[in-house]
Amino acid sequence: MNLQAVKQRYGIVGRSEMLERALHTALRVANTDLTVLIQGESGVGKEVISKIIHEYSTRKHNSFIAINCGAIPEGTINSELFGHEKGAFTGATSDRKGYFETVNEGTIFLDEIGEMPLDTQAYLLRILESGEYIKVGSSKVQKTDVRIIAATNVNLLEKIKKGKFREDLYYRLNTVPIQIPSLHERREDIMILFRKFANDFAEKYKTESVRTDEASKKLLENYRWPGNIRELRNLVEQLSVLSEDNYINIEDLLKIAPQLAKRNLPAKYGSGEEKESIEEREILYKFLFEMKNDLTDLKQLVFELVQRNNLKMPNLSARQLQKDYSIPNAARYQEESDLSFSQNENFEYNDFDNQPVIIENTGTQFSNAEEVEESLSLDEKTKELITKALKKHRGKRKDAAEELGISERTLYRKIKEYDIAI
Repeated sequence: MNLQAVKQRYGIVGRSEMLERALHTALRVANTDLTVLIQGESGVGKEVISKIIHEYSTRKHNSFIAINCGAIPEGTINSELFGHEKGAFTGATSDRKGYFETVNEGTIFLDEIGEMPLDTQAYLLRILESGEYIKVGSSKVQKTDVRIIAATNVNLLEKIKKGKFREDLYYRLNTVPIQIPSLHERREDIMILFRKFANDFAEKYKTESVRTDEASKKLLENYRWPGNIRELRNLVEQLSVLSEDNYINIEDLLKIAPQLAKRNLPAKYGSGEEKESIEEREILYKFLFEMKNDLTDLKQLVFELVQRNNLKMPNLSARQLQKDYSIPNAARYQEESDLSFSQNENFEYNDFDNQPVIIENTGTQFSNAEEVEESLSLDEKTKELITKALKKHRGKRKDAAEELGISERTLYRKIKEYDIAI
């Protein structure tokens, strides 16, 4: 199946590898009756993926309906989905067919499935397992042959922990998971989409397409885009209408969209929703903490070597050691190591700051070592930590992500960014 042709047919723009993987999975599963769970932030295009699955399936000539579970009141959702009998409740003046009856042999897309009430979840689970359901106010069991595609922008596993979503329904829906990347995860597509929207609105409003300078491009690419493609499209439309010139510089851009100046650095959130938990800043903290531990171990090793090998050292007080060599807690180390410094050595200490420490060759097993300057590049250290974690867990990304304290999605992006071989 030609992926480029599918993109053109549905107006999908971008070359992100994560996006193409999601499209490829949708096309592969389309010709089956497997239940699909589409996951992704609001505004990433989950409904488009559901339409692709339906229109490339054997059910493409039958009905397709998209239902927003969060937009239907809890008291009426069962009637909407499964129908009701006359007199089933106040206001039920006639029989009503539900979507599972009217869309028989077609496809139902259940968006925001995480907002579905628990009793409705039980009815949905029965349909998934046996294809059977009962209308509200009826005792007659009916059958339906409907393919279900569900979507969510929340972490259903967190909902399960809180008792707001059925675990058995989750695993029944999650037969084939498809993860749609958010816009900030496909930064290489931001300016491609910007130009596409700019051309669309130029044609719509009979004007020239808006263009940006390099500084504005960087600002657009580094923004978090919480509203994803919808937010970008709305911004381009504002620029097309409100800007006096078709060439946008960074000052003009910030006047119309001051929110772009917010960098939205990654941080931990207390809510149960799926968030980007930690990235470069948290990895840096971990690296600095490990470096501090390594420095402490190195200090202890030096004092142990001096003590065990009866090495000579100048008789400097703890205060002098701390001042001249910036060794923290020198007094503690001197006390713990119980070192006896000779006061009758023939060294001259007049200009000790410029003199090397001389260690006599006592025939020990230690050989000459070459001093290698350690790289302090954050990118190199981040890559090193990720490589160690992957090696420790034998390439299992999920376990490595837990070890690093980041999401599996963030880890995948870092692996691609740093070209780490697994």
